Amino acid sequence: DPNQLPQVTQGTHPDGAEASALEHVLNGETTIPPDRGLFLETTWRLHPTIASFISEAFYESRLEAEGSTASQRVQGGLRGIESGLLFIPVDHAGNGNRSPEEAAIVAELVRSLRGRSWTNRHGQVQALTPDDILVVAPYNAQVAEIQRATAGACRVGTVDKFQGQEGAVVIYSMATSSPEDAPRQCEFLYSGNRLNVAISRARCIGVLIASPSLLWLPCRTPEQMRLVNAFWRFAEVVETAAG
Repeated sequence: DPNQLPQVTQGTHPDGAEASALEHVLNGETTIPPDRGLFLETTWRLHPTIASFISEAFYESRLEAEGSTASQRVQGGLRGIESGLLFIPVDHAGNGNRSPEEAAIVAELVRSLRGRSWTNRHGQVQALTPDDILVVAPYNAQVAEIQRATAGACRVGTVDKFQGQEGAVVIYSMATSSPEDAPRQCEFLYSGNRLNVAISRARCIGVLIASPSLLWLPCRTPEQMRLVNAFWRFAEVVETAAG
């Protein structure tokens, strides 16, 4: 899937050689046109509310959730929602690849999930375990910060680590205070592929925790405008809870 993270390659290759066979067939298209192949349009993982955002932001509104996924929910929920998306803005300053403030919010959310149950798409109710809670961060330093704050109460890792996995609840912590504080080029932090992979791990609830200053990227290229637009769209279409 070109809208998720590519495999890491090493070595020097001619221009274009790093693209997958599917990317060559797509020839710049976001999703595969009907005359070139088959687009798998149904997700059996995502709650419809999550699928709707992912579909609009990354798949030209062609992705739909299988009907039974609407049953998925976390009993008691997080900050008022049992399924869907949640944006938690957290004010902080001067943080690059590590945010204790966001780690504290993550720990609070994970604690609030302790002892809860969740319902899968088959209507089965089961206990919410640490394996059912994925916490994702773009930087290893923030992963370490969150691991200290949560003390084994959830799974924590980078986006790359969790590609292909899933959980009932996914929390994505951005860590960086502002575009100027980003330790790498903004294309890394604002990567649509990373946002897509992180949020689309969630069955029931997907949470984005970020400094609101990140929404004010001084865009210099159309590509940067496209990247930050996905975050603006997330903030616009989901429920927002103050940090």
